[in-house]
Amino acid sequence: MYNLVRELLFRLSPETAHDLSLDLIGAMGRLGLDTLFHKGPPGLPVRVMGLEFPNPVGLAAGLDKNGVAINGLARLGFGFIEVGTVTPRPQPGNPRPRMFRLPEAQAIINRMGFNNLGVDSLLARVEASRFKGILGINIGKNFDTPVEWAEEDYLLCLEKVYHHASYVTVNVSSPNTPGLRSLQFGDSLQSLLNALRQRREDLENRHGRRVPLAIKIAPDMSDEEIVMVARTVLQSGMDAIIATNTTVGREGVKGMARSDEAGGLSGLPLLEKSTHTVRVLADALGGQLPIIAVGGITEGRHAAEKIRAGASLVQLYTGFVYRGPALIRESIDAIAGLRQQS
Repeated sequence: MYNLVRELLFRLSPETAHDLSLDLIGAMGRLGLDTLFHKGPPGLPVRVMGLEFPNPVGLAAGLDKNGVAINGLARLGFGFIEVGTVTPRPQPGNPRPRMFRLPEAQAIINRMGFNNLGVDSLLARVEASRFKGILGINIGKNFDTPVEWAEEDYLLCLEKVYHHASYVTVNVSSPNTPGLRSLQFGDSLQSLLNALRQRREDLENRHGRRVPLAIKIAPDMSDEEIVMVARTVLQSGMDAIIATNTTVGREGVKGMARSDEAGGLSGLPLLEKSTHTVRVLADALGGQLPIIAVGGITEGRHAAEKIRAGASLVQLYTGFVYRGPALIRESIDAIAGLRQQS
């Protein structure tokens, strides 16, 4: 069924297909028609960041930025859903076209630029969904906020989403917002994470619950830079690292149509680079912080490779676009098989 739907959707422009797909998934969730696409993957419980996940396979941020299809996506079998990236104020993102398929590589290039309706709109949809599962909310800065003032955007978003989120992801690794990736390093990263930790302490006292904080990093770092980031995150009191965002590299797609488009590359060509980042992080963290792995998972065995490399959870995005809900079950089964072996 999904192969037929994908064939029709792929006749549309990538962004039109993306928006239409979200509308359909949201409608199916409301009407209970999502059972046409799946029979319900088995549970595979895991405890991470102090939270009980029904299974370790989640949806990565970026697919549902505005929370329009939370219930429908969850009913497809994901163990958790991450929405966003959301910014304090609505913003249109970069000019279109800004999303490009590379089907021969099972890849996508995007330069969306945090297009979203703003944090208040997202929260209204979260409340309307009445979703009871694990919900991550991914936060970022507005494109016109100077990098030196970025902390205020992140703190404002954290303040607003805190009550509604199971965990909050701090996105400092998108390649499509100028200057954003500079926040991953040195004093900038330390300052941002310290500010977030302090604000989280205030919010914990106010709301009577501690919401875990994760930081999402890029795959385009040297091993030495990854280790430095790991040390900073450990010192800052964060609860997890998500590895990784899209890459600005073009390994595996050079010469393909659209491969020279500006933006972040996701999908199968990212698999090796992203998994390597997970391995380096796992070694540097020494089990002190969990890793959520995302990047290049287009088969169930890729999800198992991420777990074997040191991740506790995995997330899907581009692979889900190409493979559909079947990839969720396949990934859960592969991780279950890995558990049995160990």
